[in-house]
Amino acid sequence: MILVTGATGNVGRHALEMLLGQGREVRAASRAPERATWPAGVRTVAADLADPASLATALAGVEAVFLFAVPGSGPAFVAAAEAAGVRRVVLLSSGAVDDEAEEQDGPIAAYHAEIEQALRGSDLEWTFLRPDVFAANTLMWAAQTKAGDVVRGAYADATAAPIHEADIAAVAVAALTEDGHAGEIYRLTGPQSLSHADQAEIIGEVLGRPITYQELPVETVRQAMSAHVPGAILDGILKAWADSVGRPALVTADVEKITGRTARSYRDWVSDHAAAF
Repeated sequence: MILVTGATGNVGRHALEMLLGQGREVRAASRAPERATWPAGVRTVAADLADPASLATALAGVEAVFLFAVPGSGPAFVAAAEAAGVRRVVLLSSGAVDDEAEEQDGPIAAYHAEIEQALRGSDLEWTFLRPDVFAANTLMWAAQTKAGDVVRGAYADATAAPIHEADIAAVAVAALTEDGHAGEIYRLTGPQSLSHADQAEIIGEVLGRPITYQELPVETVRQAMSAHVPGAILDGILKAWADSVGRPALVTADVEKITGRTARSYRDWVSDHAAAF
């Protein structure tokens, strides 16, 4: 039995479908499973990683877990997983985690590092997936592309190697179902370094109309994004963008190494999500 937490999320949903496609016995955990539509054949369970009391039922009879963790949940999850006899955990961590840093840079890196540390200190077989920038982050531009042919934002020349969420899920499924991944840390990226302006242009090419990226002052963008992004996280995002200007983004081969196929391109991702734009 494999438990998928965060099963309604971008990566969790793909992992769930891939595991079902392999004929695996899968249980999907959600805080409110009755509110979601699930693939045929999946079992569901109500569980909240922020509520340790809900974990015992979710973990009963489970051998492996895809863990989409929440801040502060590491020690309670580890205790519940060990008590339930879980053998293997694949954590969706973050590329922001720095193993050399005495203190992590920002809240996203910090809480993922705390959960990693809890797993490192456990008897569980763990694998850490550290994706960098999700291609899905550019869905924040969708309202603009629906309204016109210009995407407005900060740092036109900020770079990333956006990764398709299906590639992250494919690596997760391999680590959940195959031996040889215990104690491994995989840094996951897309196959190409692209600027914000490059990404906007690709969206336009897929949609069949020119789309350009118009750079706005950082403080203008900060004010607009602050309505829906917490301050500390927003500071981290803007700093990461600023630091990447003029520097090619890291591109790794870990997706291909684990899955045997080249990581999907950003163009592939846009084609899969064109209706959103």
